[in-house]
Order: sequence, then structure tokens, then C-alpha cells
Amino acid sequence: MNFEITFTPEQQEFQIRVRDWLKRNIPKGIEHPADPANLTKEGYEKQRELGHRLALEGWLYPTYPKEFGGGDLSPNEALIIEIELEKYDQILPPYYDSGGKLAAASIMVWGTQEQKSIFLPQILKGEVRTWQLLTEPEAGSDLANIQTTAIKNGNKYTVNGQKIYVGSSHGAEWSWMLANTDPGGKRHENLSWFIVPMDLPGITWAPMDLIFAGNENGALSGFKNTVYFADVQIPAENLIGGENSGWQVADTHLEIEHGLMQGSLLGDHNLRRTLNACRKLKKRGNLLIADPSIQGILAELYIDSEITRLFHIRNHWLRSSGQKLSYQGPQAYLQMKRQALRAAKHTQDILGPYALVTDDKLSPEDGFIEVQQRGSIVAQHPGGTVEIQKIIMSRKLGLGKSSIKYGSKN
Repeated sequence: MNFEITFTPEQQEFQIRVRDWLKRNIPKGIEHPADPANLTKEGYEKQRELGHRLALEGWLYPTYPKEFGGGDLSPNEALIIEIELEKYDQILPPYYDSGGKLAAASIMVWGTQEQKSIFLPQILKGEVRTWQLLTEPEAGSDLANIQTTAIKNGNKYTVNGQKIYVGSSHGAEWSWMLANTDPGGKRHENLSWFIVPMDLPGITWAPMDLIFAGNENGALSGFKNTVYFADVQIPAENLIGGENSGWQVADTHLEIEHGLMQGSLLGDHNLRRTLNACRKLKKRGNLLIADPSIQGILAELYIDSEITRLFHIRNHWLRSSGQKLSYQGPQAYLQMKRQALRAAKHTQDILGPYALVTDDKLSPEDGFIEVQQRGSIVAQHPGGTVEIQKIIMSRKLGLGKSSIKYGSKN
């Protein structure tokens, strides 16, 4: 049985058009550093430039409606754009932008028509880039334990608190966040969802010193930050979905984060790099690729990678055919997280100390493999740990005692 995605003749013609367009429009010298922490300001500006060019075609966020800055394209056409961008070591969007990847979906579902008209075009056309402000010192896996408060004061909300593991290098114009609007209220029913201009008085941030700078869903995000709020005044019109409805609003974008990312369909870059290293490096005078024991480990890596990819292909098919997902998203995310750790362990078994070398002359595959070793550890947190994915799956299946409502109003 063939599980691969096939394109129609019309989609194949579109792929040729995208390929030709990228040849003319990829900015010269655009960067793709192994370690996101090494992305320069100039490199970031070139990523934004490419984003603006894609947006003019409706290709930056291609599945969204044209009236808001998207392209009204199908999931398969969006995948084609990603496939062609990958040939230039670029992704969609070509810079870290949590707003377009995740928040725009919540605004589409829960925002008023006026809010959609104000916020979506700026995000989908690449005029602003956004960070997500969810995790806090006491609200990581237990996201409902958010302590940052947003207390209504006339036509504004006064926000105090802090968020951690936020964003990227080189700043952002906007953020979106969950805050506690009813500190004495019931968990999950006391949260609200806001769009936050990052230039508001009282907002400060500082980079965090972490084992890995962050590489969320393929986007070169760079350093993570702690963001502080001190009596920040957020306009009431920036509240999306109504007061104390933030958990439902957030569930819309969490569904995407938990297993609906297009980039996961494109295969395993790290596996390809490990294979390349095995074709170049020698042990006792023989290429690593010729060692039967290493061949066996590589086969295990390939099988594990294919399981992850096929889970995402299934989810892509369900989405493309208009079917509703339940447990399938977190199931794919769970597999992806487990695979990341297993792949790092097996890669280290194969390459030994070479997997941990950062020296330009000794590090195989330009340092990407060493970055994979650190990144696989960090990848266990974003979007919820392995244990959290299991809990989400059980709730989606109606198991357990929880009465939390999941899903969108669609």
C-alpha cells in the first residue's frame, strides 16, 4: 500500500512555478546556521525579506484566506512550497514567528471580524513577527497554573508577572499570551488570551542561558528569553475570545502544535546527516557505513523516522480531507519526541565523540549533528512533555475524570 502524498497535474504545475519563483527571489547570502544562536542580525533581516516576498504571493501563510493576507491554497499546495524551500535550507515561514504558525488559527476561530481585520493581515503578510508567552516558572507542563495576572481596569487590562522560554533572538513586534483574569476562579476557567504589542511600557525581557538556543518546529528561533510584565496596560480590544475563555482559545493552536506541523512531513534531516557522516568517516581504516553493526543501527533510525513521518502524513491527510482530529495530533507529537531522544542516543553510539564536537574542522556535517545532541533534550519540553502528550491523548479519547472541554467552536 502506498502511503505517500501524490500531487495532481495542477499541483505539479504549481510546484514548477514555485521552484522558478524561488530561483529569482531567494535573497543572496541568506543564512542557515547549525546553531540558531549564531543567526546574525543581517541573517535575520534576510529571512524577514524573504518572508515579505513570499507574502506578496500569498505564500507566507498560504492556507489562510486572501482577504487576510493568505493565499487560499490547499494543504498540499502549502506542502509544495515547503518542499521547494527545503532545497535552499529554508522553512515556512523563513523566520521564527509563532503568531502565524499558531496564533493566527485562534484568531480566525475566536476573534471578532474587526479583530481578524486588524491582527491577521499584519501577521500573515509578515509585517510583524510574534512570540508566544505561555510557560511560566510554575506553569510549564501544568499550563493551567498560570500566575501572570490581567485585571480589568476600565478599557484596559493591567498585567503583572513573567513568562519564560519565550521567543527568539532579535526581538518581536507582538506577542500573544495566556493570563489569569480571575485569580480566585476555577482552573481552566480563569484564563484569557491576549495579543500584546511588545513596545508597551512595563515590558522587559532578557535572554536565558540554556543548553540549547531553541529550534522550535524547524524555525531558527535563537535565544529564549524571560519576559517581565510590570503594570502593563493592554487594550481590552486585544482580548480574543472573551474573558475567561482563554483555555478554549489556546486549544485551537495547541492542536496544531501537537502534531499538525507541515514541516514534519518532509523527512528527517538529522538521519540524512548521520548517513552522510557514516559515508565519510572511517573506523580502523573502513568507512562506518560498511560496518554491519552500524548498518543495523541506521536501519533502526530509519524505521523510527518513518513511523514519525507516516503519523504526520496521516494527520495531513485527515486535515486535507476535512476530517476532525482527536488523539492523532498528540500521538504524532509523542512519537516525534521519543524518536528525537532515541536518534540522539543511536547517533552518539555510531559516531562516538564526533557527535559532540563543535570544532569546525572536526565536527561532521558542519556542526548540525552536535546541535542535534543538545536539541533532542530541549525538544522534550515545547508543547508539553511526553507525559503531557499521553494525558492529552487520554482526554481526547474521553478517558479519565477530566471535564475540560477541548476543540474549537467550529
